[in-house]
Amino acid sequence: MATKGNSICKWCRREGVSLCGRERCAVKRRNYAPGVHGNDKKQPKLSGYARQLREKQKAKRLYLILERQFRRYFALARGRKGNTAETLVQLLERRMDNAVYRLGLAKTRRQARQMVGHGFFTVNGKALTIPSYLVCVGDVLAVKETKRGKTLTREAGEAAVKARPPKWLSFDAASLSGKMVSLPEKEDLETVFDPTLIVELYSR
Repeated sequence: MATKGNSICKWCRREGVSLCGRERCAVKRRNYAPGVHGNDKKQPKLSGYARQLREKQKAKRLYLILERQFRRYFALARGRKGNTAETLVQLLERRMDNAVYRLGLAKTRRQARQMVGHGFFTVNGKALTIPSYLVCVGDVLAVKETKRGKTLTREAGEAAVKARPPKWLSFDAASLSGKMVSLPEKEDLETVFDPTLIVELYSR
C-alpha cells in the first residue's frame, strides 16, 4: 500500500477514534493526539474547514487509501443518483479488502489488504489480487483452495464463524466463502466519520 510508514495507532490517536480494528488499540490507553503537545489541556478550537478535513482524513485512514484514489471515489459518488454522502460510504464499503474484513476473514483491514494482495481469495472462482476491486451484488468471495491449509487462513476461518457479518453479506463456514447479497443500506453505513462534511469539503 502506498502510504507513509507511520504506526496506524498514531493515526487513531490523531483522529481520536480507533481506526485499526485492534483490540489493544493505543487510543484506548492514550486518548489524545501524539506528540509533545498532544496531551495539552488547551487544544485549539477547530474551524469548519478543519473539521471537514479531519473527517476526510478519518475516512482515508480507515480504508487505507490515498488522496488521489479518494477523489476518484467522490467523483464516482457525485455522478450517481441519490445521496452523495451515502453513495460515497457505500463505494468504500464495497472494496474487496473491506468486504474480506467485514466477513471476519481478517482481523483488521490492513491484514485483509495484505491477504488479498497475496492471492488468498477468489471472486466468482477467479483469483483476484486487487484490494480496491468493487464487489457487486451476487459476487462470491472465497478462500483459494491452495491457501486453506495455511495457519493464517485456518485462524481466519475460525474467527469468521464467530463473527457477525453485516446483512448485505452472507458467510458460508463450510466453504470459507462469502456472498454480497445486496448493496449496503443506510443502516449498514454507520461510520466513525461524517461523510456529509466530506461532501461539503469537496464542494467548496
